[in-house]
Amino acid sequence: MLMSTQTASELVESAASAIGSSPHAFHRALDELSAPIYVTDDQGTITYFNKACVQLAGRTPEVGLDQWCVTWKLFTTDGKFLPHHNCPMAFAIREKRAVRDVEAIAERPDGTRVYFMPFPTPYFDAGGKMGGAVNLLLEIVPERQADCLTRLADKCRWLANSSTDPSVAGTLNLLAATYEARGWRLCH
Repeated sequence: MLMSTQTASELVESAASAIGSSPHAFHRALDELSAPIYVTDDQGTITYFNKACVQLAGRTPEVGLDQWCVTWKLFTTDGKFLPHHNCPMAFAIREKRAVRDVEAIAERPDGTRVYFMPFPTPYFDAGGKMGGAVNLLLEIVPERQADCLTRLADKCRWLANSSTDPSVAGTLNLLAATYEARGWRLCH
């Protein structure tokens, strides 16, 4: 399913506003989507997810146990580990606001990774009390993934050129070449 970020934003905001309707009808509607989407309570505990979440995450989330995110591990687009309690969904719930224009990398239990853009959006009852949040995960196309890998390669080369240790510089240049090769394979 190819979806623009504007369409994704509209979809998740509609889902958040529809949460107050019949839970059964709401869940049925989420199941019809081919995009991964899940729901948490106001503490960030997963209360519902659709089948597409399992495909993206490479695992079946545990309702009532998993918190903040359906993925196994998260990383920033520059490769830094991102603890679930610091993920965009956690920020959306803590700050009681939608989080947009963020990209991340999900690592599956088998070690494969997928680049995605989350759309965490809190929902509120008629009295203004936050009930939880809905999050749609939009997979990023290979060209964008390749761009992230190119940025990582550039960063490694910059660090290699700044290093006075030939061993460190060699390792960083090797890592840069690895990132470049992976990016090339994504687009060819």
